[in-house]
This record gives sequence, structure tokens and C-alpha cells, in this order.
Amino acid sequence: MALYFTSLNSGSNGNCYYVGTKNDAVLIDVGISCRETEKRMRQLGLNMNTVKAIFVSHEHGDHVKGVSTLANKYSLPVYITAKTAKHGPRLISHLAKNFAAKETVTIGDLQVTPFLKCHDATDPHSFIINSNGITVGVLTDIGTVCDEVVHYFKQCHAVFLESNYDEAMLENGRYPIHLKNRIRGGHGHLSNREALDLFMKHRSPNLSHVLLSHLSKENNSPEIVESLFKQHANGITIAIAHRHQATEIFTISVGTGNPAIKKVVRPLQLGLFE
Repeated sequence: MALYFTSLNSGSNGNCYYVGTKNDAVLIDVGISCRETEKRMRQLGLNMNTVKAIFVSHEHGDHVKGVSTLANKYSLPVYITAKTAKHGPRLISHLAKNFAAKETVTIGDLQVTPFLKCHDATDPHSFIINSNGITVGVLTDIGTVCDEVVHYFKQCHAVFLESNYDEAMLENGRYPIHLKNRIRGGHGHLSNREALDLFMKHRSPNLSHVLLSHLSKENNSPEIVESLFKQHANGITIAIAHRHQATEIFTISVGTGNPAIKKVVRPLQLGLFE
């Protein structure tokens, strides 16, 4: 069995991540419109019928903008904590399902485990998604590398890892001081240096792929962060999760030895695609 994953969008303008098998998939956040979500999935050859649930990390608009419309249109359960639901998207009540940190939720072929993180939201969580021994993490909007982040990062074969800002660019940029302090204050976002430190110190021997995510438009650049990580990649594929388009689809397949990861260049022949 293989696990497929892609970023439909990543950044302060909207976040949406797809992880699934050929039978079942989940979306982690829907921070772009329903129409744009559908459009990008069609462009990739992905079928909305494989999506069986949405998981909401926290209530900020760049993570929940399209949740209600998409969930209502496709009658998708939305897994969201009670605290987040009070401040988050307006949901039809019968679609909302609660989750709790460290309690795994089974969605068809997938096991989704939420965990707490440091971020300036009401009840923020990140997630790992596992199927048949393969684990993909969605670790964004993380103010600091806490013990929980380290614990779950170590389990990942592939990960969407926040690398939000270059410290010099933020310091010398045009943001007001209160916003700079919010970003770097321990409940905002990870810098390139902090993300790289996590990557170098705690990556699993099975980690095959890192999608650098939630890059700041003002205080970072894909070239800077990609170059930084590639210097220390040691064979791990490094890619950028874009803020204006989906990435290609990647897959990890179980075979003999360690799982193998590759790009799906032309996905239309696979059962999960239209």
C-alpha cells in the first residue's frame, strides 16, 4: 500500500494539505476557498470522493476559510476541538466531530493522531497521519520546538515542516515591532534556523522527504530556505510547499527494506484519481 501527499496551498494566504491512500484521504485544514480546493485537486487528478474527513488545526482564517463550504458540499465530517469550534468556522453541527490530543482517529485506511503545539490560537494542534507503517506529518504554525513536536517529528517518513522566516529578513524588514515579536516570540512561527535545527538533530533514519511549508512572503524566500536545507539533506528530498499553487503529488510505497519515496508525475492511472 502507498501513501500519497501534496500541499494544495501553504502560507499566510491559505493552508490545505492532502494525505491519503488510493481508497481514503484526509485534508488537514482548508484555508483556501472550496472552489480553489476543487480546482487544484482536479489539476492534480485527485478525486474528491477519496476525501473522507477534514481535520482543523486551529481557528485562524488561513486554515479554515473553506472548511464549512467544502464540508457542507460533500457531507464531510470535520474533526475539530470544542474550544477551536467556538472561535473557528461556522459549521453545520452534525458535521463537527471532536478530537483530543494523542487520541488516534481512524479514517478508513488512515490513522490520524493530533498533538498539542505552541501557537497563538485557542487550542492549536498538529497531526501525523499513518497508514501501514508509513507516517506523514503536518507540522506548521509552531511557535517553538517543544517536546511534543520532537516526539512526533521523529516518527515521520515525510513531513510538511514549517520554515516561516529568515531571522535577518524579519529583523530588518518593514513589519512593526509588535508583529515581529509575535512571529518570533515562541507562540508564532518557526524560523529557518529553528526548523533546520529540528531537522538535523531529530530526523528519523527513515525520513525521506521534507516539504518546507508556510513560508513568509515578506520575510523569507524559497531560494534561501531550500538552499539552506539542501546543504544538510544527505539524500533526503527537499521541496517547497508553495503559497500560490499545489505541489506535485508524492508517494511512499511499502516494499522490502525501508519505504521508498518518489514523485507521482502522471497520476491519472491510479485508482484514487479521476
